[in-house]
Amino acid sequence: MRSVYGWLRGHPLVVDSLLALVVVFLGISAVGHRDAKVPVALTVVLLVAMAIPVALRRLYPVWAFAAVLLVGGLELFTLPKPSGADLAVIILLYTVAAYRPRRVSLAALAVCLAGSVVAVLLWVPAPGLDSVYTGPALLAWLLGDSMQWRRGYYRGLEERAARAERERDAQAQIAAAAERARIARELHDVVAHNVSVMVVQADGAAFALDSSPARAREALTAISRTGRQALAEMRSLLGVLRSVDESDAELAPQPGVEQLAGLLEQARAAGLPVSFTIEGVPRPLPPGSALAAYRIVQESLTNARKHGGPAVTAAVTLRFCEDQLVIKVTDDGRARAVPADGDGLGHGLIGMRERVEVHGGTVTAGPRPGGGWRVTATLRLPAAAASAAPLGPAAPLGPAAPVQSAAPLGSAASVGSAAPLGPAAPPPPAESGAA
Repeated sequence: MRSVYGWLRGHPLVVDSLLALVVVFLGISAVGHRDAKVPVALTVVLLVAMAIPVALRRLYPVWAFAAVLLVGGLELFTLPKPSGADLAVIILLYTVAAYRPRRVSLAALAVCLAGSVVAVLLWVPAPGLDSVYTGPALLAWLLGDSMQWRRGYYRGLEERAARAERERDAQAQIAAAAERARIARELHDVVAHNVSVMVVQADGAAFALDSSPARAREALTAISRTGRQALAEMRSLLGVLRSVDESDAELAPQPGVEQLAGLLEQARAAGLPVSFTIEGVPRPLPPGSALAAYRIVQESLTNARKHGGPAVTAAVTLRFCEDQLVIKVTDDGRARAVPADGDGLGHGLIGMRERVEVHGGTVTAGPRPGGGWRVTATLRLPAAAASAAPLGPAAPLGPAAPVQSAAPLGSAASVGSAAPLGPAAPPPPAESGAA
């Protein structure tokens, strides 16, 4: 049944032609009860002239209505009484009210009412019968105007639904682009850091292969361990993308400040002496801020190892303030410009800036006045609680009391605890001042 209605809506001329046949059938009565003075041919012509505009009513509503009014005027002065074909006037008035602006339909209604008055005077002189002619015209106009209002209302609903669908698609595209950017940042941090460690270890193994086979064997073991760690991080990052159901993916917690000890030990094992300093009252961080802090330190150490030269040393400082965390990573390597071509078009620095901006913070990176490089980032944090809990067993931060001196991260605070593969200058003392 729905397909039949759909076909009829798609072929309005067929429906209107059937309606015109109904008008012709109703008008046959005028031919059978015609006046002897009125020729049959004239009656038939008037009947056909009233029916044809009905068939074209939705194609040309105003012109069809005008044609029916003209033929109806001829009927007033030709036929002795109305015929069933006069229903065409009511049909066309409804059509004008339903498909044309209200100012046009009101003019058509006024013309019909005036014609009804003339018809009453000529055909039905008896008093009290004028409503028989004016009532159908008013009812047809009201139905047509109501139909136009309903059609406009449904059209507005369809437009709003289409707009909502477009907005939903746009939001989905924005979300997909944001997710792709997030995955790209994570992959850059994981791959750039671990691959740079593997390259340094491989160079050291090649250097020590003849003179110190044991050192070369240790370097190869470190390369293997770093590669497995990189694969594990990439697998946990891309597991959701490979799985149809996210619940089937092997998920792992994202790294945070608690994992900085392992990161620093890995950097030292790769030949980069690093010192670590904590200032203020350590406290747990939100997961997003903890991940951002870890990635900032990771990216900064990676850049120091890649661009700082063979004898570079680095220092990492975390300053816990009342409403923010200040992260400062400095090195004393050779002077260098902001990476543009050799470091993935500067995607590491761009990724750090994007991570920090998500948490309402800022990041600056540039050369130090005395040589080397400095990265300073601030992350907004919730107000500190009355008593702060330690960050975790992986990074014991000491007693929770405000300090200005450097607080070691366990044994990881000592500089160069793991001997580098190549010669390295003695590390500088840890910085404890403000950035």
